[in-house]
Amino acid sequence: QVQLVESGGGLVQAGGSLRLSCAASGRTFSSYAMGWFRQAPGNEREFVAAISWSGGSTYYADSVKGRFTISRDNAKNTVYLQMNSLKPEDSAVYYCAADLVRARNPSDLPLMYDYWGPGTQVTVSS
Repeated sequence: QVQLVESGGGLVQAGGSLRLSCAASGRTFSSYAMGWFRQAPGNEREFVAAISWSGGSTYYADSVKGRFTISRDNAKNTVYLQMNSLKPEDSAVYYCAADLVRARNPSDLPLMYDYWGPGTQVTVSS
């Protein structure tokens, strides 16, 4: 079992920044890839970013590349999403997710992730 809890969401003006955190507990955090996804009302859940178990590889959706940065601290069992130059279209509930297949390369597909956090709301005003 893995428990994930996101934090750091909120209301920010366009052009601003937020840093999301996802704290993990349960199984060995350093063994699995982590991802961030988001879902806006009426939309499907979409991939935002992912990071390998070691932190050595990162992947981004085209829509956030150059603005968002994913990172992890395995000593703290935490993954982060630094979001800069935020746009109103970034408004959504943001979820972190864990892929428990040991050392697998991170995926942009939600179905490849085994555990999800409850989400944190990000609202960007224009």
